[in-house]
Amino acid sequence: MIRIPQVRVVDEEGAQLGVMPTPRALEMAQERGLDLVEVAPMAAPPVVKFLDFGQYKYDLTKREKEAKRKQRSVTFKEVRLSPKIGTGDFDTKVHRAIEFLEDGDRIKVTVRFRGRELTHPELGRNLLARFLERVKDHGVAERTPLLEGKSMHITMASLHKPKSHDAPTPRTAEATDGRAAPVVPAAMTVEAAAPAETPAPAPVAAAPAEPKKTTQNTPAPEPVTSGE
Repeated sequence: MIRIPQVRVVDEEGAQLGVMPTPRALEMAQERGLDLVEVAPMAAPPVVKFLDFGQYKYDLTKREKEAKRKQRSVTFKEVRLSPKIGTGDFDTKVHRAIEFLEDGDRIKVTVRFRGRELTHPELGRNLLARFLERVKDHGVAERTPLLEGKSMHITMASLHKPKSHDAPTPRTAEATDGRAAPVVPAAMTVEAAAPAETPAPAPVAAAPAEPKKTTQNTPAPEPVTSGE
């Protein structure tokens, strides 16, 4: 809701209608079946325009997605060397650096010294010079080799255009009857979609066993005999 008492109004055709009270501008927008949308809130007074707000939001979102799709991201990659690197390893590092540069990334080439190697910094400079010569068709050094601590490095900028990273476009699944089925949001995980586990039934206590009845053998009575 626009709370500023006065606004500068632009109609749906882009014509300036001048400064007027906000309630009047809102009334005019409603008469035209449109919304009063603030398009320049920092101006004095703020600028509003007669728009279909739903269409305006749709167009704005579309432009933002298009800008993101065309946005070019540049990544900083590092390639590490050593003064005693072998020919095969050196060729591998050169090939990897060329891949980075072809993607439009900047790279940092570092030579790490160990022990007494630090007393011969020219080894690092010569190695970096060889490296630059091998990748000169793909990148250019931004500065001369710099020795910091136990390492010497240079940074290189790519001569190729950065590759754009297109955002994936959500797809609509087709229902069996030909109608578009709703797409499950990406934030919905498998765990969230799965039904809740049925709790295990509580253990039922066993009824106490009835005591066994014991039968005692009662001796049979002896026959009574009468005396003669």
